Amino acid sequence: MNNKEVKLTKKNYARNPLEEWKRLAQDPFHKLEFDTTIKFLKKYLPKKALILDAGSGPGRYSIELAKMGHDVVLLDLVPEHLEIAKKKIKKEKVQTNIKDIVEGSITDLSKFNDNSFDVVLCLGGPLSHVCPESERQKAISELIRVAKKNAFIFVSVMSKYGVLLATPLGWPQEVSYKKHFKNVVHEGEDYMWRGDGYCHFFTSIELESLFAKRNVSIIEKVGLEGLNVNIEATNKFAKEYPKAWKNWLEIHNEICTDPVVVDLSGHMMIIVKKK
Repeated sequence: MNNKEVKLTKKNYARNPLEEWKRLAQDPFHKLEFDTTIKFLKKYLPKKALILDAGSGPGRYSIELAKMGHDVVLLDLVPEHLEIAKKKIKKEKVQTNIKDIVEGSITDLSKFNDNSFDVVLCLGGPLSHVCPESERQKAISELIRVAKKNAFIFVSVMSKYGVLLATPLGWPQEVSYKKHFKNVVHEGEDYMWRGDGYCHFFTSIELESLFAKRNVSIIEKVGLEGLNVNIEATNKFAKEYPKAWKNWLEIHNEICTDPVVVDLSGHMMIIVKKK
């Protein structure tokens, strides 16, 4: 696949490849996505696994999993991300657990045989940059194909209602472009993501539908940021009220699988198990 959306995605992420590395650790708001994801990975991962991190970005999740003792293969569309990953892997001294670093797309995992991996990841929203819907279907087929029987597959995407909930405080100017905004609302399609990028925003029903009539069981869905929709407000809350923030995080972990919370979160994750 090398369509317009792929080119927009590569251009957008290549512009500042370190941004994605920093994003998941830069403040309490963004750490929610990372920490909640790791919590659920720990819940379901076997003690020792061979993991495909498809759409790995610069390797934030891969390195964390390698530190836990898992073996990991990274795959990403953006070569600039993979160059950062190589440096970070060396710095963190986890080279032994990194089995391969591959430039490629989640829609074509033909480099890998059927039933190759104990766990398959597609985290941070790579599927949100795949277009059209038939290509998203292809990506899901590939992620399932390379997973072993009984393997868990984790896929996170960007949420339509999450981004709409954040719009009044976060991106009010977006609503000025009426045709564009209506397209986001009705189709989930955004061709002004980060200015000139492409993103598809999902509902939880739509995300689940991609796995319908496939050889998987749906285990659960998770709202990764939960009800924290505004970056500045969340970070202010965490900084100025640390005791309250600690209590809030406990509640977040309790309610992040509630169906309403899943749809209202900025990123949502589905966990399935291959039959």
